[in-house]
Amino acid sequence: MRSSSAWLRAAVAAALAAGVGLGGAAVAHAETPGVVIAVERADGFRGMGETQIIDYWTRGVGGVAQPASGAVFVPEGQAPAGGWPIVAWDHGTTGLASGCGGMSNAGGTAWPVTQDEFLRRAVSKGFAVVAPDYLGLGRFDTGPHPYLGIDTEATATIDLLRAARSVRSDLSPVWVAAGMSQGGQAALGTGHRQASYAPELDFRGTIAIDPESDVEKVAQVLVPGNPDRLGGGILGFSASILAGMRASRPDAQVDSFLSPLGRQVVDEIGTMCQDDIDARVAGLTLGQLLAKPLGEEPMRSAMADYMTVPTSGYDAPILLLVNATDETVPSPLHASLAAQFTAGGVNYTPVVGFGRHCDLNPAMWSEIDTFLNRVYPR
Repeated sequence: MRSSSAWLRAAVAAALAAGVGLGGAAVAHAETPGVVIAVERADGFRGMGETQIIDYWTRGVGGVAQPASGAVFVPEGQAPAGGWPIVAWDHGTTGLASGCGGMSNAGGTAWPVTQDEFLRRAVSKGFAVVAPDYLGLGRFDTGPHPYLGIDTEATATIDLLRAARSVRSDLSPVWVAAGMSQGGQAALGTGHRQASYAPELDFRGTIAIDPESDVEKVAQVLVPGNPDRLGGGILGFSASILAGMRASRPDAQVDSFLSPLGRQVVDEIGTMCQDDIDARVAGLTLGQLLAKPLGEEPMRSAMADYMTVPTSGYDAPILLLVNATDETVPSPLHASLAAQFTAGGVNYTPVVGFGRHCDLNPAMWSEIDTFLNRVYPR
């Protein structure tokens, strides 16, 4: 659903006039990150029980407040003393356009079964789940999603958590971040950012499943005319990075790195979900889309700032679940991330499987349960 700016202004104005948010939460200032815009009951959404869809303000591109959306799923029954502990869930790649996120609506790219399985498992074990669409992917058309932009992924996640807790008094300040693929990268960014962005909350750790990492380093060797075809949806992901950066990082001068065909493709995919993006780039090569190497400045520095996963400075443990046979985020990238964590003194536990991208085998599920029990003993 695309929400007009006129509707948004009217909704916020009405809420301020009444002195409350549309979901009943007190609103101090319009457009403050973490403030609720609207709340909608949606029990049964994604096969879950008690569910609310929340529209809220987040710290968006360039630090400017922008509207976003997401969902909160709550266990049945009475909350424990102190409230339900929270898993902030960051989803994998779904595209670039409003309506693609999958957390506030069921549209867009087909949702991997493992993601719903994770949500159901967390709720069944007594965790509330807070799940953002990310900026630009939900109920608001704010332009192309800044795909793999780690800053706005983190703020979208934390601001939804704040918004959910302002709506529901039965949510604890105790929380962990979790996600897979793009969401694994987002969860790591969230886990790193929370200490400075949300010090009032009680953060306990991060679960990252086959996270994207180090792609900005690989991009430095990509040049015009490279004939290699990228399988596994990787060309679609690569084009999405360029589209997201063009929308959010003017300093990168993205158009100057694109061929005429590249500019046409990036123009078109900004209004698509992932299945349509993959179809649009089918049969193309990344070399056809480029006019000059991505390793040149200012792209090189801007891309590193935009999407690099931090590899030191975490203040809570990390569970890193990776598949050695992953073809979407190839295993050398997983190995590089683990090595950088070790070098950076990060408190992390690696668990290796041999499935496809984001598969979770029984041993991995067991490690997730152990991690949650360890960081939140009950």
